[in-house]
Amino acid sequence: MAGRSDVQVITVSDEVAASTTFIAAAARPNTEFTLANTSFASGGARNVTVTTAGTGDNAKTVTVVGTDVFGDSMTEVIVSTGSAETVAGTKLFKTITSATCSAQYAANVSVGSGTLAAQAVLGNNRVRLKGFSIVSGGNAGVINFFNGAPEDGTILFKSRTIGTDNTTVDRTVPEDGVLFENGFVVNYTIGTIDMMTFFYA
Repeated sequence: MAGRSDVQVITVSDEVAASTTFIAAAARPNTEFTLANTSFASGGARNVTVTTAGTGDNAKTVTVVGTDVFGDSMTEVIVSTGSAETVAGTKLFKTITSATCSAQYAANVSVGSGTLAAQAVLGNNRVRLKGFSIVSGGNAGVINFFNGAPEDGTILFKSRTIGTDNTTVDRTVPEDGVLFENGFVVNYTIGTIDMMTFFYA
């Protein structure tokens, strides 16, 4: 049909709070943890955390194996400190296959989900972003627009939420839109957005 638009739309909503035990409950495994969850409610990707209860586990590690936001294999090693604290990884996992400790911890250790999140709009396919609408969460924050996965992609531009809950920012991109040749991924912090809608072709 003449004049028919090729623009598609996707909505992203993820307000699930971080949890120190989401992936594996507190325990003292010798090697692999028993996984409680292997993916996230939003269908997107999150960073992984390791939380220790004791102070005698400096330099012990947890190796996390899974997939990135596009479903490609990814591994991260998270190093614990000598304090009872949560150490957050920086890579964003869509799924978790395993979490393995380098040695048995002196006290309980758990594996959880952090506050960094990402969503791919159309996998790793070429995308032209035509416009977007972002409903702010209760905290102001930066939204990164990546060409490719956050681990090795490039930020083409950024937007910022206002920090006033349920306040909307709408933007239309002129001409043919912004081209994401290696896949369009939006990266944000939980609590800074309530909902995002992207118009793309």
